[in-house]
Amino acid sequence: MLRSIVTAGALVVALLAPTTAHAGQGQGIPRLTDRHGRTLTLHGWNIEDKAHRGDQALTGITERHLRDMRAKGFDFARLLVFWDDLEPEPGQYSQRYLRKIERVLDWAERYDVRVLIDAHQDVFGPAFGHRGIPEWATRTDGLPFTPHPDDWFAEYFEPAVQRAFTHLYEDQDLRRAQSRMWRVLAGRFAHHPAVLGYDLMNEPMGEQHQGEDLPTAARRIERDQLTPMYNRLADAVRSADRDAWVFVEPTPIVGEGVPTGLGRIDGPRVVYAPHFYNTAMEAGSDYDPEAGWIEAYERAVTQYPKEYQVPVVVGEWGPLNNSLPHMNRFYGDAMTSLGRYTSGWAGYVWCYGGGYCAVDGSGAFRTNKELTAEPYAESVAGTVRSASYDAAQGVYRLAYRAAPRGHRVTELSVPPGAWRIRSGGSAVVVRRTAGRASVRAAAGSEVTVTVERD
Repeated sequence: MLRSIVTAGALVVALLAPTTAHAGQGQGIPRLTDRHGRTLTLHGWNIEDKAHRGDQALTGITERHLRDMRAKGFDFARLLVFWDDLEPEPGQYSQRYLRKIERVLDWAERYDVRVLIDAHQDVFGPAFGHRGIPEWATRTDGLPFTPHPDDWFAEYFEPAVQRAFTHLYEDQDLRRAQSRMWRVLAGRFAHHPAVLGYDLMNEPMGEQHQGEDLPTAARRIERDQLTPMYNRLADAVRSADRDAWVFVEPTPIVGEGVPTGLGRIDGPRVVYAPHFYNTAMEAGSDYDPEAGWIEAYERAVTQYPKEYQVPVVVGEWGPLNNSLPHMNRFYGDAMTSLGRYTSGWAGYVWCYGGGYCAVDGSGAFRTNKELTAEPYAESVAGTVRSASYDAAQGVYRLAYRAAPRGHRVTELSVPPGAWRIRSGGSAVVVRRTAGRASVRAAAGSEVTVTVERD
């Protein structure tokens, strides 16, 4: 997650600067598809357990997480896993940890939730008091590190942390170790039906050179270090799982709205996966609808997927303080924007409590988080012409051309409550269960579907 940054001034200037690209209502950006060619839309949440490690790793995630998410209409989970738990010593992979990951995936399969396995790091890893890259793979050249307990994101700018990223990207033995880790992970779960893909590295950072401003450093790191790293890791994943999507993230500086310097990631099934955080809001400020932040972010993050023709899935988003006066407006504006250009998103985070948690201890949505639950088409057996949700009227409209062959059934997700579903053209609603509906259409026909709140 993007916290307040001591150098935020330069970042905000870059964020609000005009850009030449225009989102164009998502035109020109491919859609995510499943292994059967159906067009996918993902609405979901991150699930995590950062508190436990070793034998207790992942015990903080229970079946309830997947069951409750699905019951509220979400079909997607971004599951955080940690290299330091998977490979605590060089070449020694924890079978216990792999079994625990598999248990979560089995729950996801039970509730029909697609999972993105995210290789997560925060401030590199345990060497700096966080999670991610193992201590044995952390090299600092003896540079200093000072903790920032009140602003952990500032720790990314400590010399030791920045140098550790440089070694990870540049040292041949660490490159090989990271690729082997991904071959083990993808090889274990290549055939698990819940797995949609793999997020190769959460919020990667790097070493800022003397005299560089933050946006310039980020673009250089993305171009010169992240692009070759992602190509290496994508090759490693595909050697074990040829069908899965690989998700690649820019630095979190780019996720804030500065256009990325990432280059082409070779091969099929690549997803651009920026994060959607605002520096001021992460520091506790309310949303300012007049600042133009969402519009600037959308213009910036749509440049890469249009140039390289890859889908977009936002891997994390959502403010810490969701009950401030303008947060109701924020959620409405954010959901509208995300619907224009993404194939989906994962909010941060599905947990039971306060802070970033989506729901409270009873499982009820926390203030304004209920605005993330809306009707949508999880999978469309055909080509989507248009899809939109009018939150004020409570009406979702979908138009598509049914596929000429293959799968004929389109799956809808409907949040809790009373909803009417109508289909037009040759389509008929063939199945309706709690929170779900299926529509079958004649091959090649034009179809309309309307979901309306009673």
